[in-house]
Amino acid sequence: MKQQDKQALERFRQRLEQIRAGGYVNLNETRADQQERIERAKTDFAFFVREYFPHYADAETPHFHVRLAKGVKKNKKCRYLVRWGRGLAKSVACDTLIPLWLWINGEEIYMVIVGNNQDKAEILLSDVQAEFEANQKLIHDFKEQKLAGSWADGDFKTRDGRFIGKAIGMGVSPRGLRIGSRRPNLIICDDLEDKDTIKNPMRQDEVVTWIERDLLPTMDGETRRYLHPNNDPWPRSIQNQLEARHPAWKVDEVKAYNPVTYEPAWKEKYGPEYYKEVEEDLGTIAALAEYNNVKHVEGKIFTDEMIQWATPPRIDHFDIVIGFWDVAFSGKSDFNAVKVWALKGRQFWHLKAFVKQCKMVDAIRFMYEYEDSLPESVIVHWRVESQFWNDPLRDALYQVEQEKGRPLNIVIKERPRANKYDRILTLHPYYQNGRTYYDKREQGSNDMQTGIAQLKGIEPGYKTHDDGPDADEQAINELASYARTSAFEPRTTSYQQIRSTSKNRY
Repeated sequence: MKQQDKQALERFRQRLEQIRAGGYVNLNETRADQQERIERAKTDFAFFVREYFPHYADAETPHFHVRLAKGVKKNKKCRYLVRWGRGLAKSVACDTLIPLWLWINGEEIYMVIVGNNQDKAEILLSDVQAEFEANQKLIHDFKEQKLAGSWADGDFKTRDGRFIGKAIGMGVSPRGLRIGSRRPNLIICDDLEDKDTIKNPMRQDEVVTWIERDLLPTMDGETRRYLHPNNDPWPRSIQNQLEARHPAWKVDEVKAYNPVTYEPAWKEKYGPEYYKEVEEDLGTIAALAEYNNVKHVEGKIFTDEMIQWATPPRIDHFDIVIGFWDVAFSGKSDFNAVKVWALKGRQFWHLKAFVKQCKMVDAIRFMYEYEDSLPESVIVHWRVESQFWNDPLRDALYQVEQEKGRPLNIVIKERPRANKYDRILTLHPYYQNGRTYYDKREQGSNDMQTGIAQLKGIEPGYKTHDDGPDADEQAINELASYARTSAFEPRTTSYQQIRSTSKNRY
């Protein structure tokens, strides 16, 4: 036997012992008590976990586990991208607990678990297989299910025939998974990314296409559930490419903790100081990536050290506030990026960001809502490139103007002629010389972190999104012009100059 096989066998044996040790069956209970437990377990997911899986239930089941379980049970054709932070038991919930909950509710389950490779897939599948074999309360209430001759690693069938489990590696042809008239009706792709795929966009695209064209079509009945658990700290991943290509799929995202208060999402399991200690051990950037899905890129030109988080001056103490919108018409492949920057003396402050693959109206609503959050004395000078000024954009502006009951103070700017990469590189001296600051209150913002990830992705020959850095460059460039002008002219004159550029205001 290979060493790897020995290790897998030993892991399975230990898992069986753990399950057996955790179970307790009251042989003196009445049939009525047993039936009451079974019926409650079918409707109450948290109770189901507490009663049958004490070896997992070292803390009360969190609300987001219950929410996902109910959603999967309700929708037999669901598509869930489960993006929970590290330590939130997404694999346990998706690979073991939810499938077994569906099974005790009388469903026929043909589950296919896809791992990064065959060995990992078999390990994932073995957890639910071990429950059927060793969980004494499950056996007591739902009968012995281990079936001799059909209990191989990575491929098993229960005695009642209602649960079939199959493990396959990523990219392996799923053709031929039919067993008689039955085909898979629950597919779970768990933790497909590794150190190689995250560096290889072409390989990621191949896997996405394989999921779409080969894997999902193996399900052809009335029940066709798909779960994809993975935390997502990378700017580009298989999971977020699926999200971009299938906007109707549900993204169930849970950040492990609030980065400002450190309040945990799973309060029943983690104490109020836990994630503060995690940040102290890992560092803030690594902790936010692993536990809060805040995307992290190791920049070559724009580096982590250049991002200075600080508490900004009062909003009405800035010399001028500018918001630049880099437009994406469809919002499917590019990002609508709105970046709000302000000037104080010679310092450039990044106050707010909106960086999303969304419709134009969503970006426009963000601008209105940001204005509404400010004192009336503060004016945000919104800018948009003239190349985007067309009927679809005007229609989107008009739609939101009608919603809000007032126009937006937005000015059309001519597009700079220089190459975009060269233009973005003009920001480097400002970052290198410590003249750019980011509002520390926005450190946990997905939009702010997405913009930073895009900025750090700028390097020779880059193929990543640059919508955020493009908006940064144009906002800072205008602020820099204002700073140079104000250095030689009275404050009132320079302010009038910046307002005089508003002839094309919408």
